[in-house]
Amino acid sequence: QVQLVESGGGLVQPGGSLRLSCAASGSFFSIETMGWYRQAPGKQRELVARITSGNSTNYADSVKGRFTISRDNAENTVVLQMNSLKPEDTAVYYCNAVAVTVYKGIYWGQGTQVTVSS
Repeated sequence: QVQLVESGGGLVQPGGSLRLSCAASGSFFSIETMGWYRQAPGKQRELVARITSGNSTNYADSVKGRFTISRDNAENTVVLQMNSLKPEDTAVYYCNAVAVTVYKGIYWGQGTQVTVSS
């Protein structure tokens, strides 16, 4: 099994910054893709950004140029640096990982709230 633990959410004013971190632990052979998704009230969960083990990245159009995803393969961590935050970024952010144990599986963190408001 793989456990994902997020940290770093909170309340920030528009234009501010937050840094989300996620650490993976448990028994696995490797972690392929790590990423961040978000879900706002009344909306579907959507991809924010993801990064492969080779550090290839992709971002939602709405966050390009403002958010940066990075990972440390040795520590099995992923970080989402969020700058120039907007009220529409308000959501619960979930860490996601595709990991190989005895099979390849998709794992989720418990979620962390990000609120952008003045």
